[in-house]
Amino acid sequence: MQTRPADDTSPADWAPIWAALLHWRAGATPQRSPAPIDDLVWQADAGWCWQREASAAALALFALYKPLLDAATASDRPWWLAQLGQSLDGCIATASGDSCFVTGEASLLHLHRLRALCDAVLVGAGTVAADNPQLTTRRVPGPHATRVLLDPGARLDGRARALHDGLAPSLWLCDAQHRLQAEARLGAGSHAQVIAVEGLLDDDGSLVPTRVVQALARHGLRRVFVEGGGVTVSHFLDAGCLHRLHLVVAPLLIGQGRRGLQLATRAALADCHRPPAKVYALGEDRLWDLDLRAAAEGLSAPAPR
Repeated sequence: MQTRPADDTSPADWAPIWAALLHWRAGATPQRSPAPIDDLVWQADAGWCWQREASAAALALFALYKPLLDAATASDRPWWLAQLGQSLDGCIATASGDSCFVTGEASLLHLHRLRALCDAVLVGAGTVAADNPQLTTRRVPGPHATRVLLDPGARLDGRARALHDGLAPSLWLCDAQHRLQAEARLGAGSHAQVIAVEGLLDDDGSLVPTRVVQALARHGLRRVFVEGGGVTVSHFLDAGCLHRLHLVVAPLLIGQGRRGLQLATRAALADCHRPPAKVYALGEDRLWDLDLRAAAEGLSAPAPR
């Protein structure tokens, strides 16, 4: 009998559900009447539903990924999700930058599942410079997403391992005015591609998140997972580009550390984000699943046909 790795915190009956989700991922396209996948069945009034008996823990995990499946099946419009793992006092790292690991093993598994289910995983230049992440799917079975390094001003030195290891397609996204600089730093031997976007930076030098959404949609990347860091996630949240935000809170107090979300100042509570939310247990961590569809519907440009 096959046994699970010692660090696999998934429910014992999760494997067949995950296999069905990967089957969906392999052929996910918007359709009017999607064909059933194993025990995964599309219902017009309820979206994708799991038909086989399963534990409450396994069904809760399925419910966490269901919005992604439903949105991708119902429409070819871009659908963006972000996640941040933080302490109880809102920090994603210590003041010195130590972030390994704020959240626990179950949350890391969840992060890798999101990579496997999405077309692309995106991180900002600050995260690349600090952590040099691989952004691959190593902790769970599943495909690697396209890795997107968002670096509008081409500040990176071009040596990040995601740009050279060849493990998954990689894009270095910068403003068009910095194309030559990025290409020169990347060099001819890289497996990655520089994508230069007109107007990625506004006149005042700030990022225009909607241009990122549109640029990736033109490359066929519609289901996008924004993995970090806090500044990058905050940009997309403030711009109304996110359909979902997974905020994972660990039972940890950091104190004077690096903040996670850094949103625009609002004077009144009535003007603050108060989205519909559900809470899921991931080991000792708690994941807040925030539904941001109302803010994102008007700003996610449809993918070209």
